Amino acid sequence: MITLDALKEYGADTETGLKRCMGNEALYLRLVGSVKDEPGFDALKDAIEKKDLDKAFDAAHALKGVLGNLSLTPLYDAVSGITEMLRARTDTDYSELLAKLQEARDELAGLCG
Repeated sequence: MITLDALKEYGADTETGLKRCMGNEALYLRLVGSVKDEPGFDALKDAIEKKDLDKAFDAAHALKGVLGNLSLTPLYDAVSGITEMLRARTDTDYSELLAKLQEARDELAGLCG
């Protein structure tokens, strides 16, 4: 089961995340636990694979909001770079950036048990 200590070690800013959940630790941990199954990750990957940069930007921007609100810094940092490249409609190979995002997601999933 995920804990605040494990999230801190992961690199999350749990103090800020908890504040956004009005100090409700159970709510915060439940929301964090749901991130691993967030469909936006697959939507982002699919849109990039289809070279649909508009849909990819929408998915990345939405993920950035979710991850930022929960202060999941490793995931937030990974998706932020992708979001800004997509905002500029940069047509490039996103595979390395997506791999970093997936690695951070997998690490979080491992913490969630």
